[in-house]
Amino acid sequence: MLRQLSFLLFVALVSGCGRPGYNPASRVVNGEDAVPYSWSWQVSLQYEKDGAFYHTCGGSLIHPDWVMTAGHCISSSRTYQVVLGEYDRAQEEGVEQVIPVNAEDIYVHPLWNSNCVSCGNDIALIKLSRSAQLGDNVQLACLPAAGDILRNNEPCYISGWGRLYTNGPLPDKLQQALLPVVDYEHCSRLTWWGFTVKKTMVCAGGDTRSGCNGDSGGPLNCPAADGTWQVHGVTSFVSSLGCNTLRKPTVFTRVSAFIDWIEETMANH
Repeated sequence: MLRQLSFLLFVALVSGCGRPGYNPASRVVNGEDAVPYSWSWQVSLQYEKDGAFYHTCGGSLIHPDWVMTAGHCISSSRTYQVVLGEYDRAQEEGVEQVIPVNAEDIYVHPLWNSNCVSCGNDIALIKLSRSAQLGDNVQLACLPAAGDILRNNEPCYISGWGRLYTNGPLPDKLQQALLPVVDYEHCSRLTWWGFTVKKTMVCAGGDTRSGCNGDSGGPLNCPAADGTWQVHGVTSFVSSLGCNTLRKPTVFTRVSAFIDWIEETMANH
């Protein structure tokens, strides 16, 4: 109980979350280069192969010791590290924080089923082996209140280093794209995602802009009334027909549906 109270007290005291040191402008498919470090909670989740590390997914720094990503980004057979303060993956810019991840410190949602992405619960938490150092280039994400539902056409941004188009290359620079929210009423129509989409998910985009392979686990950044940005979604899946398929918006895990699990997991570990 003491640990849980300490965690909740920390959350109450964090007032600087969701306020990037550099303002975002106005790939993510048909996106644009993000302003460097404007999505300062964005992380690159990387896996080790033959002694080198490679980008596999995005994530969000939600506490100096914790990163939120997608369940499908995690494999028990891989070794991971997290890179904070990353912008151009082709250059060492001097502000990056590379933090190893211990296998026992990865917590995938207990109801995640790797054989059924569309069943939901595609979320995981990673406890870092050392605390992130916060500053202009690295900030915490704000999370929405439990149960918050985005309005249709809410102007949210996806960010990540995913493929620039279906089967295309991975970009060096962090990409962003405006993805208006498609509410459940529209997204669950049979001519859209139908029964595939669940109420614990968020749809956004569905035209020329979308997420793509490599964006998984990264944030859907949405403006809040107080001027901050909140991470309302964890990038989960796109259509098997292609990343930017008409009426097949990018689907995100709805963070507000998992606030209790996030808080309990962080407080207990």
